[in-house]
Amino acid sequence: MMKRGDHQEMLIDMRRKWLWTNFTVISLGAWLISSPFTFGYASGSMMWSDVSSGALLVFFSAFALWPRFDFIGRWTVSFVGGWLQFAPLIFWAKSPAAYLNDTLVGVIAITLSILVPMMPGMAHHMEMMKPGPEIPPGWSYNPSSWHQRAPMIALAFIGWLGSRYLAAFQLGYIPHAWDPFFGDSTAKVLTSNVSKMFPISDAGLGAAAYTLEMLMGWMGGTTRWRSMPWMVTFFFILVVPLGIVSIVLIILQPLAVGYWCSICLFTALVMLFMIPLAVDEVIAMGQFLKTSVRNGKSLWHTFWVGGTLDEVNEDKRTPSYGAPISKLIVPMIWGVTAPWNLVMSAAVGIWLMFAPAVFGTQAHAADSDHLIGALIVTISVIVMAEVIRAGRFLNVLLGVWLIIAPWLLTGGSTPAKWNDIIAALAVILLNLQRGTVREHYGKWNRLIV
Repeated sequence: MMKRGDHQEMLIDMRRKWLWTNFTVISLGAWLISSPFTFGYASGSMMWSDVSSGALLVFFSAFALWPRFDFIGRWTVSFVGGWLQFAPLIFWAKSPAAYLNDTLVGVIAITLSILVPMMPGMAHHMEMMKPGPEIPPGWSYNPSSWHQRAPMIALAFIGWLGSRYLAAFQLGYIPHAWDPFFGDSTAKVLTSNVSKMFPISDAGLGAAAYTLEMLMGWMGGTTRWRSMPWMVTFFFILVVPLGIVSIVLIILQPLAVGYWCSICLFTALVMLFMIPLAVDEVIAMGQFLKTSVRNGKSLWHTFWVGGTLDEVNEDKRTPSYGAPISKLIVPMIWGVTAPWNLVMSAAVGIWLMFAPAVFGTQAHAADSDHLIGALIVTISVIVMAEVIRAGRFLNVLLGVWLIIAPWLLTGGSTPAKWNDIIAALAVILLNLQRGTVREHYGKWNRLIV
């Protein structure tokens, strides 16, 4: 174990080359303090929020210049940066300059406090980061490699662009919300009673979530499945549970509001593609924690600090910088396959979403087709992740409901009922097959049925 003085010297050596980030954040704080008076904020709440946040950035960035206060200083700066993502939404900022200013300053503050330099507190645990496996034991690839994270970061950025545009309409910065397919339906969805159930702009909330996903995608090294279990867990929570909730809410648009929103559907599709790309890293992290506990390590300590394993391996499969582009793309989707049965299952789900318009189905029968069809598509895409392929059996349950529903719900014609039964049988048969699984996941392989 290192002595306290050794820790201090290590921290000083590591932080010396990154001190410029502290001074940059101090400048950002000064910028934020002056912003309400420079840009003429119309809201007193936003003015005091920015002045207070700017003062905190200045104080805690300067505070973190002293090694003993590095941990509390830089983490506080990152939390202030997080607050700046939500302040314009909470106070319904009337000025687009205030919204843009806060969100950009917040991202830069987080980046310069915990992303560019080593994360605060990690230096105290460097002795635990002994050489260990780069690839999880028994796995055929590294789920934490930059190739694996790159598509999720890119998708989060695309989702952020779409959500930010919708938020601009809800916050009153633009007079119209463009929709390429459904005319003024987007505006009706964004101003509906369902949307107003949220105390803040729900589109703005989505933009903030995508921002955090982008930042968390950058955090940690290529062994974060064992070195930063807490980060993998929080990233999983943002992408998977919250993503599924977001997708379901958008699915319910035609049922609860009666209209579709093209850009909302697009952002939901982006989130849907992110889910199968994210789950493998969580499985690897869970396996590591289980092994650590079996080896007598504290679950709580390992979850927050990370650790290593006795096994040592080197990731020789992931292509390195400078490799041909053709070899860089395929590793981005290792662990995700699109077998024909799941593709066809998703196609049946899409057909069910359009079937009510084709057969003139109305009332609850039409609602059932819309909802079940969208859920079948969602599940079919998510279980393209090989580690959760067993989740496809949820589609079998939905198929059973499709057989029963036409006889319980009103609004369906005879052709529509037979369409549901045929679609149900197709979904059930298609999801009984596992489909292609190309990679290996250690002991998890036996759970891929």
